[in-house]
Amino acid sequence: MSTTKPRAITTEAVTKTDASLLSGHDVESTYRNINGVQLHVVTAGDSDAPLVVLLHGHPDFWYGWRDQIRPLVETGFRVVVPDQRGCNLSDAPDEVDAYRQSKLVADVRELIHSEGRDSAHVVGHDFGGFVAWNVALRHPSVVDHLSILNVPHPTVYRETLRSSLEQIVRSWYVWFYQVPKLPEWMLRRNDMANMVDSLEITSNEGTFDEETINRYKAAWQHSGIEPRINWYRGFRRSERSSRDTVTQPMLICWGEDDIALRPSMAEKSLDYCEDGQLEMFPDASHWVHHEREEVTDALVRHLTGNNRLESTESVKPHY
Repeated sequence: MSTTKPRAITTEAVTKTDASLLSGHDVESTYRNINGVQLHVVTAGDSDAPLVVLLHGHPDFWYGWRDQIRPLVETGFRVVVPDQRGCNLSDAPDEVDAYRQSKLVADVRELIHSEGRDSAHVVGHDFGGFVAWNVALRHPSVVDHLSILNVPHPTVYRETLRSSLEQIVRSWYVWFYQVPKLPEWMLRRNDMANMVDSLEITSNEGTFDEETINRYKAAWQHSGIEPRINWYRGFRRSERSSRDTVTQPMLICWGEDDIALRPSMAEKSLDYCEDGQLEMFPDASHWVHHEREEVTDALVRHLTGNNRLESTESVKPHY
């Protein structure tokens, strides 16, 4: 049976990291018993409206979707944003196997069912993008439209790692996270300075201000560092999906200045989509949905069925 680590305790006041961070947005924090763990889930919008699930990556938490929640609700969607297992206010099982893709995918499927739905639109960024790809591939009937931000199709990622020394170097942290105990020590030391660096180095200048970084640090304190590293350890242990082709309407948004992932993987990922579109964003980083409000516009068009996406070549960065 999976066990869960207790919340980290600190004598200092910790910034709240629930839905109260978005005061005035009519959002709510709920807790759901999902797939053997308790997930903290932020919800917004009419409970009967079409459902959109937003999946954050590393080292993010639900708050990473703050710029997308209100526009999606105003468009007429019900928005559900979980802290994925191991993150922020959600439970953090001890075992590495608790973070296999099969477990993370089951969390999303059961979360959708907890809303009284058989399916939903699914959007994922970074590691949450890998989860979203796998939900669509393993359980196609659960996903209506799929949207992915800056993470390639799992098969493309594996094949690129086999053939590209450049991508192996860019993915150095994936191999580092497989080492026992050392990554946890490195990321906890000096008031989690390396975790802060993982936000600042991978983004454009000014994307994360001091107040936002303090909120992220508070979220990391709640569940600790190890569960987030176990995402990557569990990923290495995960079984491949029996399917490679995404059949749902599909949108990929990609910041071209991503320092961890080669942009060529975005276009190659379309080869595994029956109905896929790609929108590239020049001068945007891995955190493209924070830096370019046009990403939110593209998501709205895609999820409402208006697939005639505008070219981004003439769009200027948003700061």
